[in-house]
Amino acid sequence: MIDYTLAPSGWQPPGPAGLRLRTLDPAADAAWLQRWFSAPRASFWGMQQHSVADVEAVYSRMQGSGQALACVGEIDGAPAFVLECYDPVQDEISRHHPVEPGDVGMHFFVGPVPAGRSAVPGFTRLVFRTLMTFIFDYLGARRVVVEPDIGNTKVHALNAAMGFVVHRPIALAHKTALLSSCTRDQFLQVTVPASPLLSSSKGLCRMTRSTERSDINVNHLNPEVWQRANRHLVRKAIAEFSHEQVLQPEPVGAPGRDGWQRYRLVSDDQQAIYEFEAQRMPLRHWRMDARSIEKRVEGRLAALDALQFIIEFKQTMGFKPELLPIYLEEISSTLYGAAYKLTNGRRASAALVDAEFQEIEAAMSEGHPGFVANNGRVGFDAIDYTAYTPETGARFAVVWLAVSRAHAEFNAISGLSHEQLLEEELGPQRLAGFHDQLRAMNLRPDDYWLMPAHPWQWTNKLAIGFAAEVANRNIVFLGHSDDEYQAQQSIRTFFNVSRPTRRYVKTSLSILNMGFMRGLSPYYMSGTPAINEWVHGVVQQDASLRDYGFTVLREVASIGYRNRYLESAVDKDSAYRKMFSALWRESPLPLLKPGQKLMSMTALAHVDAQGEALLALLIQRSGLDAKTWVRRYLRAFLAPMLHCFYAHDLVFMPHGENLILVMENHVPVRALMKDIAEECAVFDDVERLGERIGRIAVEMPDEFKLLFLFIDIFDGFFRHVQQVLADAGCMDAEAFWALVAECGHQYQRAHPQFAAKYERFDLFTPTFEHSCLNRLQLWNNTHMLNLADPASGLKFAEPLENPIAAFRRPSSVGSRGVEGVAAQPGRSGECVPV
Repeated sequence: MIDYTLAPSGWQPPGPAGLRLRTLDPAADAAWLQRWFSAPRASFWGMQQHSVADVEAVYSRMQGSGQALACVGEIDGAPAFVLECYDPVQDEISRHHPVEPGDVGMHFFVGPVPAGRSAVPGFTRLVFRTLMTFIFDYLGARRVVVEPDIGNTKVHALNAAMGFVVHRPIALAHKTALLSSCTRDQFLQVTVPASPLLSSSKGLCRMTRSTERSDINVNHLNPEVWQRANRHLVRKAIAEFSHEQVLQPEPVGAPGRDGWQRYRLVSDDQQAIYEFEAQRMPLRHWRMDARSIEKRVEGRLAALDALQFIIEFKQTMGFKPELLPIYLEEISSTLYGAAYKLTNGRRASAALVDAEFQEIEAAMSEGHPGFVANNGRVGFDAIDYTAYTPETGARFAVVWLAVSRAHAEFNAISGLSHEQLLEEELGPQRLAGFHDQLRAMNLRPDDYWLMPAHPWQWTNKLAIGFAAEVANRNIVFLGHSDDEYQAQQSIRTFFNVSRPTRRYVKTSLSILNMGFMRGLSPYYMSGTPAINEWVHGVVQQDASLRDYGFTVLREVASIGYRNRYLESAVDKDSAYRKMFSALWRESPLPLLKPGQKLMSMTALAHVDAQGEALLALLIQRSGLDAKTWVRRYLRAFLAPMLHCFYAHDLVFMPHGENLILVMENHVPVRALMKDIAEECAVFDDVERLGERIGRIAVEMPDEFKLLFLFIDIFDGFFRHVQQVLADAGCMDAEAFWALVAECGHQYQRAHPQFAAKYERFDLFTPTFEHSCLNRLQLWNNTHMLNLADPASGLKFAEPLENPIAAFRRPSSVGSRGVEGVAAQPGRSGECVPV
């Protein structure tokens, strides 16, 4: 909800002093306002015949409504313009256009040039930019809605220059208006990075080239927060690189209580020495106290610096010289994001327990807890960070393009046509408007597919890199979406926040993040809907999976564009051939029952800036003891993963952000798998699957097949959950892994028909191979794996001890399970966050 108030001190925009917005005072300001509004140039303002008393009455009602705000813009203390902001829900325009949360209506009026001063070229545009910045950054609006008189052509041009999208003419009580709107993203597209500011020089306004938003994007960068971010990342780097045996800390002195031990690391050049306290947990996990880390150089304490840490161990890490600067850039970006998260007050776990799906999504601090450089996003600048990253919770419109059917391929699940998809995603009116735009250019709509693109991708890659395609009308820019979207943790997937039951959109995004350029292959897109349809069919037809409540969110349609120049110039696996594709994925909202909510599984590993774990609070609020809560979670998540593997030779990559939990009374009741086509595999031959979906068939040795469970689930996620539970006082690691084993035994007892496969693929094997993610990124942080043959490029450390092997039963099938081998007394009760 918008708070239509302004602090008594007013608001000063970033940049030079001299400009200020203050609250309009009806009694004190009415006289000079009446002079402004009675002038011929104010004809469109609609107050030419008002007396001073009338003006005072109008603004008294406005300021007292609680649903509007009137401000005066002053330059060096003298009035220069007026701004009115109002809630469009309370205005008659709400009858003509769907008003959304975060919408703000706006009018503004620029006063006459003061006597003795000269007119400043571009002054009105400078004012407009300032007011839009105020509405977005101070009021917190998500979209600005305006309804200028249809005859006010000067304002129409100004609106277009600010990024406003025209919807249509509407008949209001006192005028015919041109309804238009502008999101933050649309505004930034046309005003950043070279935004002029108002500045003062001897009482005259002048235009300056400025960094209008720079301080907005770096407010979180200060020494105190930077040190906290570096301490956190150095702790993670030591823990994860030691987990993968890239680093080998040496114990110092005798072990302490509960296995805590002091350890030492010495840099490659022997100059820097790190000491810290850690406890070794199952799966070679290093539970570390970040506060205990000390760095000494020549015997003197030194500040922790994650960038310097990487440099100090670059030889041990085995960096290729050409890749080290890229990795350092990723580390710096990860620190930048960590500092932002530490200073963002919305991150408290207590506030997330009852939060909505997208609020939780934006609050996550560790989307991939095992990756050290997990927020690289090389290609984004500071403005892009504010506009497009999940942790900012920013809302933006996607770009819509028409693409020649001769150069692009559309595919969809059975029964879904391109026309039906677009009517459902755009609405018939908006779709008809896009078709009219094509006809106005003498182009036939039937010759084009319509597809979305990320605004960054359009501006930074397609408009220039595909300029020949644009010039030849193979790609036609149509405009921005009416709906607003929010980036998910996977960053190139966007959730429709305007109409949440509409589909996710996922697009190519040519930024480097966690070892890959985040493109989408048009070749993969061609088979995506068919793969999703097949996997969905397998899942829906299985009675056990239905009983678990497990399902997949289908990627129902896709479009891939093939640039003939790049097609002939680069290899098939090149990122240059993955720059322009998109897909649509089902929304999870229609699957919910009354009283149910959604959260990414990543939330179970979330710890806020104060050290409070969301998982512990969920357990407390559920009213269940920790053992019962974890059992229900494992039944909702792990049991269906086991069944997909043993019953169907089907595996996914169920890391935290790839899986959505359906919560009821703060307890997981079912799991929804997403990102199907790119991150699932079937251990089968291509012939049975057919040509369209055969690319998900994977051939690998038997000993590697269970790694999809051991590495992606046990090591990739449960390893971190065990520490969250232990740190919060919910249960120790032994108790947690006993419950995991119990789930495995219960599954095997319920499905004795797979006894031969339990022998062949032993869930309770003493050890398993340790496939390492950070080792992959250190080896090649621009292209970690060939996704068509992932097994060929894996990097391994020494095998890991299986934490559930100790709970093996003499005969799993038909046994009573491990109900009697759970946690030690007093170790698995209520959570007591510490």
